[in-house]
Amino acid sequence: MLSPKEKRNISRITPFGVIWLVLGWVNLFSQEAVLAVALEGNLNQSAVIRMTPEVFLFASIATIVVGLLVGAIEVVWLGNLFCKNSFLIKIAYKFGFYSIFLLLVILISYPIAASLESNIFLFDPIVLDKLADFLFSLEFASTIVSISFSLFISLFYSEISANIGHGVLMNFFTGKYHSPIEEKRVFLFSDMKSSTTIAEQLGHIKYFELLKAYYSDFSDAIVDYSGEVYQYIGDEIVVSWKYEEGIKNNNCINCFFAMKAALKNRAYWYTAKFGIIPTFKAGLHVGQVTTGEIGALKKEIIFTGDVLNTTARIQGLCNTYNVDILVSEDLIKSIELEHEFKINSVGVVELKGKKEHIPLFTIPE
Repeated sequence: MLSPKEKRNISRITPFGVIWLVLGWVNLFSQEAVLAVALEGNLNQSAVIRMTPEVFLFASIATIVVGLLVGAIEVVWLGNLFCKNSFLIKIAYKFGFYSIFLLLVILISYPIAASLESNIFLFDPIVLDKLADFLFSLEFASTIVSISFSLFISLFYSEISANIGHGVLMNFFTGKYHSPIEEKRVFLFSDMKSSTTIAEQLGHIKYFELLKAYYSDFSDAIVDYSGEVYQYIGDEIVVSWKYEEGIKNNNCINCFFAMKAALKNRAYWYTAKFGIIPTFKAGLHVGQVTTGEIGALKKEIIFTGDVLNTTARIQGLCNTYNVDILVSEDLIKSIELEHEFKINSVGVVELKGKKEHIPLFTIPE
């Protein structure tokens, strides 16, 4: 069974295959049109491969495979390698790397397509002569332009996806939340402890660097437990789950403790670089929200509903009760923690700005 991280990677890699296939088909049919003109004008066709069913099938499969390879390299390795560079620098470095990679792909795939077209042995002199003609032809220049365009579009998609979130981008494409819908969600609001004091101690620039590292260290925990980052608000992070994902295997609670473990594992590094070890507190709650696209100048997918205000106020009570985590009774009833965690009640609490009283619980390590 695939882990949440593996599922997420597959969902991020798949669009690369689709992008390359669609643009590859456009290129194939464009070249077929050029070939028709060449036939009418008796122009040199030695470098052109005719569009037979076998060639079309091979080209389609090869294009998908190349797209998925580019996606896998981007998601698993190269995307993280240049994560600290600016957008344009990243595009330039990646474009250079992929250009060399795709040139090798052309040198491998073209002879295969030529042998399929002519139904002859791959290393037949005719195939090699055809490859030599192709490398010095207008057809080769056209292929390079087409591949470069496909590469640019896929890298542009990758950067946009990384900046606004893959899930958000897919929801925009599919129009899932174009009309608002009501859904049940679990929310985790976390807040760095003593953030004002830390900011004064470190200064603005150093504190911002701390925040970047702090949020980055949460990433694996959030992905591993199927969470989605809804918002970064200063030193606060809001993580959300669809109800079924949030309660499955206690994902929302396990995510909190995995986030704590991630900071603990990097304690020495934080001490060496910043002189402090960041810690945080969190509140968790579950309830109905209305989800939809909003904004005229800048589109966003947002959640609205009382559950967000309630979760924020629950998180704000962590200092009052001197605990790192507070969970609402509604969420406690939805999950099964008895065998994995100890649950302690802190009593029935009146939340600031609200009339109702709700029971809250904490879960010690």
